[in-house]
Amino acid sequence: MAVKPITGVLASLPATAGGTAMRLRFLSSKTLLTPVLTIQGYHVPAVRHRDAFYQKLEDERASSLGQK
Repeated sequence: MAVKPITGVLASLPATAGGTAMRLRFLSSKTLLTPVLTIQGYHVPAVRHRDAFYQKLEDERASSLGQK
């Protein structure tokens, strides 16, 4: 038994404003929002803190060797 092709409203939905609205609603849902908030709220500040710590160590090491 062959499956009929999707026609009508459902077929045109991805190419219309309704399809765009559905995609935007999906992107603003918890599915994408949670990882973005995790990265921006925790990961990026943690990486900046880590980089500042190691830059401070490197500056201290360089100054003790008389390189800076």
